[in-house]
Amino acid sequence: MARIAVVDDQLNILEEMAAALREAGHTVETYTDGVAALSGIRTNRPDLAILNIKMPRMDGLELLSRLREFTDLPVIYESYTTLEMLDAYFEQNPIGFCDFIEAPFHMPLLTNRVELALKRAAGLKSGVNGDIITIGALALDTDHCLARWKGENIPLTLSEILILRRLAQQPGYVMSRDALTAAAGFDSIYVDDRTIDSHIKRIRKKIRSIDPEFDAIETLYGVGFRYKS
Repeated sequence: MARIAVVDDQLNILEEMAAALREAGHTVETYTDGVAALSGIRTNRPDLAILNIKMPRMDGLELLSRLREFTDLPVIYESYTTLEMLDAYFEQNPIGFCDFIEAPFHMPLLTNRVELALKRAAGLKSGVNGDIITIGALALDTDHCLARWKGENIPLTLSEILILRRLAQQPGYVMSRDALTAAAGFDSIYVDDRTIDSHIKRIRKKIRSIDPEFDAIETLYGVGFRYKS
């Protein structure tokens, strides 16, 4: 299995994540702040890192920026900070993370995202395509959680690609927010409608950066979303 670095200044959360990942068979190294994590990751070179955002000495945003100076390892953010609050920062600092998990969350979501992130990293490293689903200009590599629009890679997070995949699997069919919540593996106890709306907005924006005319995802107000057939 994989070597994983987990960084969080809240010891109870840190220990809970580490225990869940070890139970899943991974080797886990833990750090309580960004400075210690930067040194440890530089030395031990894990396969994946899970970073909290708000931490003392060096927060998770600066830590990822520093990590990108010497490694392209997949990074998952977890934080009580909402994704909407981070949008402005990430637009100006596109330093690359593979997923964001908004706290609180259940550990099965975290372990699932870790497995998907490792599969994606393996696919990118090997350069070998998995099972491809093609819908018009959209191509989805379902084995490696990758998406392309008109042949160009779309830099989607894992959550975004799971939502897009669910929509594209049944073009013309209206998907409720609850259905998309389930497809992304989110716990409905912790997720509200704005979470799905935010992910849809980000999917559209990322594809429109490739193709400004993209309009395949349709909003049906009060009902849900549909991928045009």
